Amino acid sequence: MTDSKRIVDDAIDDAGDDEDSALEQLVAGVVVALIFLVGFGLLALGEWWFWVVFPVGFAGVLPAAIALVRIYESRRGDDADESMTTETEDALETLRRRYATGELSEEEFESKVERLLETETVADARESATARRREGDASETKRETEFDRD
Repeated sequence: MTDSKRIVDDAIDDAGDDEDSALEQLVAGVVVALIFLVGFGLLALGEWWFWVVFPVGFAGVLPAAIALVRIYESRRGDDADESMTTETEDALETLRRRYATGELSEEEFESKVERLLETETVADARESATARRREGDASETKRETEFDRD
């Protein structure tokens, strides 16, 4: 890949990161509503300094709330990545143990490792295995039907 193509791809990836998450949108909406509620509430009460709420709210409170949400989401995302890594490592360790004890042949071990690494999570691997079993059952039923016709 050329450097210019890589730079363009990186720019496209970074542009996709600008979207706000649902939690960010929710927090922003709540904070904006509270700013307006407090500001216009103070205006209705006849306080002359009601206008202070708007610059403080929009320039201070709103960015701080969004920053806190992003910190929360990044830490939560790191925890999810770590748990996914440990699930994969546990599954690989189980496959290694079964291969070492002779439960799996070399071909079975290699195919299972490939399937595990192709999927994102252990749950995806289970779903994939279930789908393959269903396809196998369907093809077996089809063969039985064709055999009965003969």
